[in-house]
Amino acid sequence: MEKEKSLMNRSVNRRSLLKTGALAGGAVAIGAGLASTATSAFADESKSRVTKGDIAILTFLSALEQVEADLWIQYAELGGATNQGLSPIDIPFKTGLAPDYITGLLVLDGDMPQYIVDNTDDEISHHRFLNNYLQSKGAKSIDLSSFAILPPSQVSGVPQNGRLTNLKQLTIDTSWWTRYRSDSANPDLGGTFENAVPDLAKGQHPAIPLSDADLGMDGAGNISNHLQAIANTAGFHFAFIEQGGSSLYPALAQKVTDVEVLRVLLSIGGSEIMHFQTWHDKAGNATNITDGNLTFPNLNIGVDPNTGATGAKVADSFQTNLIMPEPTIFLDPKLGPVSIIRPTSTAQGGAVASVASFVQDGLFLDPATGKNTGIVSVLMRLAEEADEAQRKL
Repeated sequence: MEKEKSLMNRSVNRRSLLKTGALAGGAVAIGAGLASTATSAFADESKSRVTKGDIAILTFLSALEQVEADLWIQYAELGGATNQGLSPIDIPFKTGLAPDYITGLLVLDGDMPQYIVDNTDDEISHHRFLNNYLQSKGAKSIDLSSFAILPPSQVSGVPQNGRLTNLKQLTIDTSWWTRYRSDSANPDLGGTFENAVPDLAKGQHPAIPLSDADLGMDGAGNISNHLQAIANTAGFHFAFIEQGGSSLYPALAQKVTDVEVLRVLLSIGGSEIMHFQTWHDKAGNATNITDGNLTFPNLNIGVDPNTGATGAKVADSFQTNLIMPEPTIFLDPKLGPVSIIRPTSTAQGGAVASVASFVQDGLFLDPATGKNTGIVSVLMRLAEEADEAQRKL
């Protein structure tokens, strides 16, 4: 089978997305709160080390954190712990509304429900903090709520308010799995990587139960293969989402001018890396099952699920407990291998690349139209501004 293309090949700018129809939702009039990302306080940058570029980066990150908070809230509503533990961030909605779905998530790890709510309040805190920080610097905060029009799960008890993201029709790139295990390829240097679960990268798959019809157990207390496949899909999607943040923050940090803004990005970015490491570990526990056209392969038998190849190199690329970043080439192969976050270039892990990956994931698809909502054009504009930022000396 054809190897998955690298993020560089998948990363496209706004013009090419428009040309290929990926922005089929069309441009939507942007509210006053989105019309400008910086106030006149930044007109004379000689008076402040927080530059217009810094504000563009912070604004984009706040917007993307709102998107992530939205999808994590949906996961928490259905599969989150009901006893959430201590957190200064209030979660004003009911969690754990689909116990049978939780049964499937528990196969991945006994602490999955707690980890889900923890990840949820982290993303909520990131969006709130970045908005507060923007305002403290005289800039405008950002709110994408006007694009919350997508229908949530129909499982009993789930609030039927519109959402920013759609978790019912995902096409998930799982090449992050092999990318972090490669000792000889780096996406920033043109490396390409195979999917751990090839079927997830084809078609559209639900990561949440669509309705009560997806739930239920047999007489022995077992859930269906279909519901387990939904839980497995969620597990791989968790890692897909968080690996994006792991690369995005260091990529954009290289463009920041103000030292305090740099501190903000490095501090929040570190928590995203912790998220990814957790979900990378848990995804490896997904059971080897088949549901229709979706198969979760046994990744511990030394067989490449894409090509059928075998051998020691194949085993190292897919073995489930090899979750630490394998040392690989960085900057220049002559420097030798080093364990790193990858990618960290703007082309591979920058703002535009991140939006493009979310679009290709299907996060913004409207089931009623089969097209993306207007949020994509707004995110792409913000992403272009963030990527265009330049560090000033």
